[in-house]
Amino acid sequence: MDIQLKTVKEMFKKVYMFLVLGTALACQASTSGPVKVDGSTNLQPDQQQSLVAKEVASLISSYNYKKVSLNDSLSTVVYNRYMKSLDENHNYLLAADIKDFDRFKTVLDDDLKAGNLNDVFYIFNVYQKRYLERINYSLAQLDKTYDFSKSESFTYDREKQPWVSGEGEMNKLWSQRVKYDLLNLKLASADMTKNKETLRKRYQNLLSQSKKLSNQDVFQLFMDAFTESVDPHTNYFNPANAANFNIEMSRSLEGIGASLLSENEYITIKSVVVGGPADKSKQINVDDRIVGVAQGKAGEFQDVIGWRIENAIALIRGTKGTTVRLKLLPKGSAAAQPKIVEMVREKIVLKDQLAKKEIRTYNSNGKTVKIGIINVPAFYIDFAAYRAKDPNYQSTTRDVKLILDSLKRENVDGVILDLRQNGGGSLIEAIELTGLFIKNGPVVQVRDTRNRVEINEDEDPSVTYAGPLAVMTDRFSASASEIFAGAIQDYGRGLIIGTQSYGKGTVQSAIELDKVINPSIKEMINNLAKKSNSTGSESKFGQLNLTIAKFYRISGSSTQHKGVSPDISFPSVIPLDKYGEDTEPSALPFDMIAKSAYAKVGDLSPAIPELTKLHEQRMAVSANYKYMLEDLEEYKKRQSETSVTLNEQELKQQRDKDEKTNFERNNLRRTALGLTPLKKGQARPKNEDLDFLKREAGQILTDFITLDKVNRYTNVLPQTTP
Repeated sequence: MDIQLKTVKEMFKKVYMFLVLGTALACQASTSGPVKVDGSTNLQPDQQQSLVAKEVASLISSYNYKKVSLNDSLSTVVYNRYMKSLDENHNYLLAADIKDFDRFKTVLDDDLKAGNLNDVFYIFNVYQKRYLERINYSLAQLDKTYDFSKSESFTYDREKQPWVSGEGEMNKLWSQRVKYDLLNLKLASADMTKNKETLRKRYQNLLSQSKKLSNQDVFQLFMDAFTESVDPHTNYFNPANAANFNIEMSRSLEGIGASLLSENEYITIKSVVVGGPADKSKQINVDDRIVGVAQGKAGEFQDVIGWRIENAIALIRGTKGTTVRLKLLPKGSAAAQPKIVEMVREKIVLKDQLAKKEIRTYNSNGKTVKIGIINVPAFYIDFAAYRAKDPNYQSTTRDVKLILDSLKRENVDGVILDLRQNGGGSLIEAIELTGLFIKNGPVVQVRDTRNRVEINEDEDPSVTYAGPLAVMTDRFSASASEIFAGAIQDYGRGLIIGTQSYGKGTVQSAIELDKVINPSIKEMINNLAKKSNSTGSESKFGQLNLTIAKFYRISGSSTQHKGVSPDISFPSVIPLDKYGEDTEPSALPFDMIAKSAYAKVGDLSPAIPELTKLHEQRMAVSANYKYMLEDLEEYKKRQSETSVTLNEQELKQQRDKDEKTNFERNNLRRTALGLTPLKKGQARPKNEDLDFLKREAGQILTDFITLDKVNRYTNVLPQTTP
């Protein structure tokens, strides 16, 4: 979440001075040497990670909005989260391992303060040893003959089960797991020789992937456990994850324009972006395998066979205007001579992740009503282009404005913004997007760690769209989505339709650690990294997204914990008891502050009872609604199951019954939506719309347009374009 607070600059000055004084001792922080664990790859922390751990701990304890102390109580929470992230299902670690690890429960806070990661890595290495033991044991079990006629079951969900007491019990558990994996394959094919070979390759791939783990993976896993113990939205990103986070925010990247996947130890091209460098080369095809990468026109090739996908991507991506060369094996050929393709990297806009529109038509008393629907997947902005004053920078508000202008030209009668699954993004974009629908005024209030409240306003008096409006939300509509939906609701500007939103009401500021760590310490760490890094690349310290404030609606209510409640509710297809801020133990509480001074655009409350009544009347006779409720009940039933039968006949009967039921149910849904039923084995047509809830949202807005035809509920503004 981006936010421009005056206090941020003040904070950075204090942070920098603190680091200059404090980091000189960081590299001598380790209080004990690493302990080797036979049977693991013995990953160990480096000095850079020790420095980052210590400084992130200092930043969080000093500047996080929650004002949490690094003490034994927090240490226990961090320990429990770390263990859960390693072995949530109790499938690998033994009770004796847990007893050994328990000595670290109340020392992780001291480890963080000292930058000592040896205990953390010891725990991981023991876990990896157990993991490799289990996969190797599974491989050995493939030589056995299994009896699939026995009455036996396999408990696949062991989260609430005690830790396994010893190796004998663990072997029994994993014998059942291998049997279950084989049974799944046997139900699809009777060729057990082929099935065992398929499973052998799967297990060998798991071994290979585990052995490719780096100390960065361990460090990221532990830092996640630490930061999420403080609050759910303070996060540390290692350099690779920081890059991915910023790609998500900007919806663009600099590279060759191809998506990659690791297949059988090869980095394989799976799609090519139209108009990107890979596409323009006319030499790159889907399923080509990358075996080498070189930088510039004369750089040496690095062999990337067997590499982890993220490491290969880091080599292939790069700054716009620079050259990269790929050594490729053509698809389907094992013996062909590799070809070399040279490309200049460009900025790639991820167009499939941008705002999109569609138009639906509805009937209202014999009159056709056109509803424009805009899907907004995130509140994105290309910060780099924005700061560089690029007039064509990518952003949610710019894209939605262009869509609204096109919808007005097509004479739509109303507009729906679909924010379902939209987890948020830029606060600036939430404010500016709200400004497209109101003249001007406050949009959100922000309270910082000193309890100072700043009101963020839309200062542009122009209105892009002033017609009937609705906003769709679901449980995964969060953060910036909740700011926008809350402002639209508070102004009486539009209807909120769907389910209670996520409830993320905190503000994060992205701190690039490279910019705040003492330059002399950074240079020393970089020099050490260059000596041990075969690529010679400069070390990076990653990014901390630190919770520094809390936002409130202009009505004074926080969206934290409670989210935004819809005016007209749909049943939630996302379990409310499993997902949402109120399910997070470390989440901040709900509270309120004084309301802002703002003038409502309209009062929709008198229309809501009538709209709800019309909606419920349709649902009472809707087959789709009935099927959805039945699906939700079935989901709840399945969620309570923890085991599965290992009897082939019983499992086959159950699977056949489920498959038949699902096939028939899907065709009933299709019929209810006016679509042609599918024949068995027939694939569903691409781009077919089965979104019943979106259709109903359009009908609700159509009902509102009919009710409000004489502006009984809204003070409709003149439609002007800035």
